[in-house]
Amino acid sequence: MSATSSTTRTAMLRPRLLGRSVVQVVVGISVLYTLLPVLWLVLAASKDRDALFGSDVLSLNHFAFVQNLKDLFAMDGGLYGRWYGNSLLYAVLGAALGALVSIACGYAFDKYRFPHKEKLFGLVLAAVMVPQTVLALPLYLMASGTGLVNTFWAVFIPVLFNPFGVYLGRIFSQGYVPNEVLEAARVDGAGELTTYFRVALRMLGPGLVTVFLFQLTAIWNNFFLPMVMLSDQDLYPVSLGLYTWNSSATVSPEYYPVVIMGSLLAVLPLILAFALLQRFWKSGLTAGAVK
Repeated sequence: MSATSSTTRTAMLRPRLLGRSVVQVVVGISVLYTLLPVLWLVLAASKDRDALFGSDVLSLNHFAFVQNLKDLFAMDGGLYGRWYGNSLLYAVLGAALGALVSIACGYAFDKYRFPHKEKLFGLVLAAVMVPQTVLALPLYLMASGTGLVNTFWAVFIPVLFNPFGVYLGRIFSQGYVPNEVLEAARVDGAGELTTYFRVALRMLGPGLVTVFLFQLTAIWNNFFLPMVMLSDQDLYPVSLGLYTWNSSATVSPEYYPVVIMGSLLAVLPLILAFALLQRFWKSGLTAGAVK
């Protein structure tokens, strides 16, 4: 009897172990698929031009990390530093204001009643499915009509409005802000704005950080809209600036090392933002699971 039960237990464990092994293999492949390009970028950024053209990236020779860094900020009169500052301004300020707008709109859709509320929210959901590239031409025509083409505002204003952020704002408002708390604040004499900023917004902190991170990533990687709107290189973000340098590298090979080094530096703000704000981000993503 004991031998039979042991055999049965072993037979039951085999599918579990097999399933775990398959999951571990899939996760390992996914990790390699994600990290190998980053590893190549780190190694390539530390090599000189000869090593890059000779496919000698993995060797310990031709180390030129410091020189590539100096060349990056000296190329074209230090234009990369200006691009980097532009991207930080577009992304950080745009994501902060955009997150505030999205959370406020989501809160309004959740807590207030007004005519055609669900129909308007349906339009928001429909806008989520519209690719940003489709909106580039209408936005350009609107910016052209108002004289904003080739200005900071032509890129900054459109990124402040994010339908997906509004959707997330409503979800977070439903999960984090009880109606009873709002009613208690109103009974104590607080107005609607006071109730929102002093009570609801504090509860919506994790949701605000989550929307901010999504916005930050989208704006930092934004390429097509700046390419359509801007012709002045001093206004370029990093993504568009590196694209122009990469296009020039076919004629001027000295651009290759600085493009790779610039690409490496371009991913650092996103990594830093996720590392610093991951605690709030994780709590925001699990809000609905513990409601």
